[in-house]
Amino acid sequence: MFRVTGDTFKNIRVYWLAFVAYWGIILFGYDTGIAGGVVSQVYFEQSFGLVNADGSINKSKDTEVSSNVVSVLQAGAFFGALGSAPISAWLGRKLTLIGFTVIFAIGAILTTVAGGSRGIAYIYGGRVISGFGIGGISAVAPAYVSECSPKNVRGRITGCFQIMVAIGVMISYFINLGVGLHMASSPNVWRIPFGFQLVPAGIMCLGLFTVKESPRWLASQGRVAEGIANLAYLRREPYDSDDVRREFAEIEAAIREEQEARKGLGLKEAFFGKGNFVRFVIAFVIFLLQQWSGQNSVGYYAPQIFSSIGYSGTTNSLLASGIYGIVKVLATTLFVFFFVESLGRKASLFISAMGMGITFFIIGAILKTHPVVTPLPGQSAPPPAPSSKGMAAMLYIYVCFYSMGWGPLPWVYVSDIFPTRTRHYGLAVGSGSQWLWNFVVAKVTPTLEADLGFKLFMMFATINIGGMAVFSLFLPETKGRSLEEMDIIFGSVSAESREAFIERALDHKEITSQRSIDKQI
Repeated sequence: MFRVTGDTFKNIRVYWLAFVAYWGIILFGYDTGIAGGVVSQVYFEQSFGLVNADGSINKSKDTEVSSNVVSVLQAGAFFGALGSAPISAWLGRKLTLIGFTVIFAIGAILTTVAGGSRGIAYIYGGRVISGFGIGGISAVAPAYVSECSPKNVRGRITGCFQIMVAIGVMISYFINLGVGLHMASSPNVWRIPFGFQLVPAGIMCLGLFTVKESPRWLASQGRVAEGIANLAYLRREPYDSDDVRREFAEIEAAIREEQEARKGLGLKEAFFGKGNFVRFVIAFVIFLLQQWSGQNSVGYYAPQIFSSIGYSGTTNSLLASGIYGIVKVLATTLFVFFFVESLGRKASLFISAMGMGITFFIIGAILKTHPVVTPLPGQSAPPPAPSSKGMAAMLYIYVCFYSMGWGPLPWVYVSDIFPTRTRHYGLAVGSGSQWLWNFVVAKVTPTLEADLGFKLFMMFATINIGGMAVFSLFLPETKGRSLEEMDIIFGSVSAESREAFIERALDHKEITSQRSIDKQI
């Protein structure tokens, strides 16, 4: 539980740095949630040629444009995330974030000015460029915050990542709702939602000029004096403080250990060394399953999904989407602050998958037995039927189960299982898998929703229970285990040989200590 203490004010500069950097994470959530609501607006469909002469929606064109507008962001983000590691290692965390924020802003401007003679290509191009910026920001910002945070508040601050994403998505839903209610018949239905992206981007870009570079990155570059000065500033301690000197010495020691651990490491050993390959398989598969859990389909296309279960009309579907966003924020916050360390990784993932699967099976069954009647063009949208309200309630319960396991935990688990020597490869595989399948799901969801109907929910339910829940049962528990124990769990070394090595090390330490005592005597 969060309490205000003396350390809270002592670390006020760290909290400010996190506040600035995490605008990028809010931006990440906002940008992934905004497009589905924009493309569902009637004026958008009319302006970009998605309506037939009789006033009905051209389903094939609408499906194609929807999938393209949403998914091209993920395509750009895939390359931005992969390119962020070498760029941030070269330029530093702060300058890299400024650069990616500027790139993002260029894309946001292109999407905002689209319309009229500037057709849908401006939105496609802008989303790709914005995606490249978002991919870089989402990879660098958490690392930057973590490197600058002291141990006693690092978990609390870095744990807010998933909450910030959920807040960004929620804001996007309510921006779309407000525009749909008050400006439904003007280009503002896409210009305000896309233009609003520049607000958090501007706050972040300007705020980055008020914070310091990561002391850890400076230490890795050999800029020791500057690194100590920045660390002292962040800790609000004198430059020659014992605490600052000791922490910086720990940073330097950790960097040397990583450099030594990675010395001579080749791709063959990294991926196929004893006990390594199964870890990379887990990193790839856990994100594949996360992206096919159904959450991204609901999150990216919330208005369309709610329309498919009977929330007809722009206002009804957007309002239901907004409530979905609020539930997700609250559920994620409760889990991150109160339950993430108590349940354990394996139990959380299993319960989460079973809960998601059961709620989707219920939605599919209700939709099969109570088909939704779509109003004809020109007819007013009827109020949601009791069956539609029941399905919406199941979606809200679904996102609670998602937020307690398969939402935040895959990143935690992948970070747990890799030792220092191969962690950078493991996280790269996990990140690549996440963005690859994110793109695929975003691209195919409109087609699946149009072609499958109630079977879409049955498909996700089957993946949740038959794939994700079963997969969870085979995962080793990592809660309370040290990184050194991971090698034993995955068979890189045996428990006996590790214990023997520890005994020899202790014996050597005792002999060395005794010799030191004898010399003093």
